[in-house]
Amino acid sequence: MMTDFPDLILPAMLREQARSRGAAIAIRQKDFGIWQPTTWAQYFDRARDVAHGLQLLGLDARGHLAILSENRIEWVLAQLGAGCAGAITVGVYSTSPAPEVGYVLEHSDSTVVICEDQEQVDKVFEIRDMLPKLARIVVMETKGMRAYPEGQVISFAQMEAEGRADRLANPGMTDAILDQLGPDDIGLMIYTSGSTGKPKGAMLSYRNIRAQALGLGDLLGLTSADRYLSYLPLCHVAEQTMTVFGPLYHGAQINFGESLRTVQEDLREVAPTYFLGVPRIWEKLHAAIHIGMLEAGGYRKVLYERALAACDGFASTPPNQRGLAQKLRFQFWYWLVFRALQNFIGLRHARMAMTGAAPISPAIVQYFRTLGVPLLEVYGATETSGVVLGQRLSRLDPGMVGEPIVNAEMRLGEAGELLIRSDSVFAGYYKNDEATRSTILDGWLHTGDVAEVTDGQYRIVDRLKDIMITAGGKNLSPSEIENTMKSSPYIKECIVIGERRKFVSALIQVEFDTTAKWAEEQGIAYTNFRNLTENAAVRELVEAEVARANATLANVARIRKIHLLTKELDHDDGEVTATMKVRRSAISEKYAGEIEALYA
Repeated sequence: MMTDFPDLILPAMLREQARSRGAAIAIRQKDFGIWQPTTWAQYFDRARDVAHGLQLLGLDARGHLAILSENRIEWVLAQLGAGCAGAITVGVYSTSPAPEVGYVLEHSDSTVVICEDQEQVDKVFEIRDMLPKLARIVVMETKGMRAYPEGQVISFAQMEAEGRADRLANPGMTDAILDQLGPDDIGLMIYTSGSTGKPKGAMLSYRNIRAQALGLGDLLGLTSADRYLSYLPLCHVAEQTMTVFGPLYHGAQINFGESLRTVQEDLREVAPTYFLGVPRIWEKLHAAIHIGMLEAGGYRKVLYERALAACDGFASTPPNQRGLAQKLRFQFWYWLVFRALQNFIGLRHARMAMTGAAPISPAIVQYFRTLGVPLLEVYGATETSGVVLGQRLSRLDPGMVGEPIVNAEMRLGEAGELLIRSDSVFAGYYKNDEATRSTILDGWLHTGDVAEVTDGQYRIVDRLKDIMITAGGKNLSPSEIENTMKSSPYIKECIVIGERRKFVSALIQVEFDTTAKWAEEQGIAYTNFRNLTENAAVRELVEAEVARANATLANVARIRKIHLLTKELDHDDGEVTATMKVRRSAISEKYAGEIEALYA
């Protein structure tokens, strides 16, 4: 554990990094194929310019600044600028439709919103009438901008330039504000995914953020030599820990790619030393390798399959605990097969790779460990300001999420619910005291997750509200069944049905790319997603994959019948959240007829 950890709030840490390591590279932003560096001194100067600019726009201390953009340097400049002005940042998903954007802006009482481009500005104007407290709109990319009402929209560059002039005229403002802010001041508001209702605004204090940075640094061994590619949404607490909290306290370098479409290429160029992927990312990487091997065919595919078979047996044995024969066997297949695959996914230099934010199939974790990617399972929540449980490289128990981070206490409550007490437990929900009181009781956060603990290692069973009881009285974890199915490269989503039913059934969405590639290999013609899923051979393929996965489950948990979805689940249709979490109740209602047909 770190004994000399800085006792400073987040924006004050930026000032400290600028003072102590001013010439070191803090951020690189890729523009038109070129990585543009920003030093710690430049980072702090620009954040102060933004702070002054925001104040000129009317953002008061403890006021709320909303950011509606994909990840880029302006996102963190705005966040740290707001912090230097004593204000609070509110992240909004750039994929959200106008009504969802409007809800967050209105509920959060945001007075200024920073948008990435015209598409996001148009969303704000679409719901402008429901935002009486919104004073100004700032836009990063002015390309293609049309005329808007005078005095309402200003460019980020202009705001920053005006702020710079004001800073030079009033150089002591940000230092005075930073010296007044304390650990219990709110620095960030993260809205929950809203999978069961309206999103709630979780308030994170600077004490919460510092505690998370301390725990994360201890878990990952973060140093100023580390580098990371920021690509998951910054309005999600997981990416905040990786891009903002950890790097500002430990000095790691952050890289922003050109767009979400270039993540794979950017990973290869950055070669990050640590990496976080939600399960969907790992499933996509697994599918990409699977497609690559199908296309390669011949001896390459044979070598790949032999390499997996040779090393799978000791994938969960920590590298330093492997015997000489295992080390030699892995090295042989590493140079022959695995090194190229690690380069392909851009993780050859990763000391630590993590999966979190949702449950993942143990088979997917095992697969990447077999390739030599040091993949660890971690657990956290918006309300814990990030990671609170994490595996260590020295102990890789399959299906576990490890042990508590430093200064975090855990215990199991009624029905096995995981309870947490830590400085990283959030300050409460904005404008929702009732929800706060029902979530934090006697200092313990009630997570709503059922957990088990064995030899100090925790396993997350499922959400308490999602545990199913069959007609026969058996308790089942739908996520465990679903993730077992999703280990197949041909299954993207699986929604299990079984509450008060005689047997388990499921709605399944195929993974389009891999299924389409398989269909082409089989000479099966198709024109679109629906046409593909309605093909009898595709159904047989999926049924075979379900049968294979069923073999690893208890008899009562096995899926007996399936319905193949003929369209992909969509955020705009209310079927998944902005973070692609399935809205079970909405899907059960929408597909009620198909579900009943499975039990007819």
